[in-house]
Amino acid sequence: MIVVSDTSPITNLAAIGQLDLLQQLYGSIVIPLAVYNEMVAVGKVVPGAVEVQTLSWIQTQTVADAQKVMDIQTNQGNIDLGEAEAIILALELRADLLLMDERRGRALAMNYGLSVTGLLGVLLQAKRNSFIPSVKSVLNQLIEQADFRVSSQLYEAILQAADEAV
Repeated sequence: MIVVSDTSPITNLAAIGQLDLLQQLYGSIVIPLAVYNEMVAVGKVVPGAVEVQTLSWIQTQTVADAQKVMDIQTNQGNIDLGEAEAIILALELRADLLLMDERRGRALAMNYGLSVTGLLGVLLQAKRNSFIPSVKSVLNQLIEQADFRVSSQLYEAILQAADEAV
């Protein structure tokens, strides 16, 4: 299975010490160079920065067609370089899955025919596979420790999907 990831699933899981969920679920992930740079070359401490430099199951790969990345950024407002490269890399690798949280990037990726899930989908899958006992506890950690933003409606919907609704 080929899985490409944008920045936010990695940084958020690393912030709460749960980055290994990605390895448990997918074996390995591929990140584009722009995502690597967003985490490593920003001059401040970013959760997951050490891990993307040291863990063998997180592989960095350069996008082959930089023009397609530029086209996305030119034609799609509000798509950052990491998102654009993640989408193009997923297309180039014929990835089975793209991990991305940002709504505009997800919509664009789906328009290209990519299968996309975000961090909340990762948590649901992790619970289904018995890698975490509760989505709610991990989601609350993300909100409290990683400043992960989720609407109250989505929060409730995810807990219902996880059979944890009150």
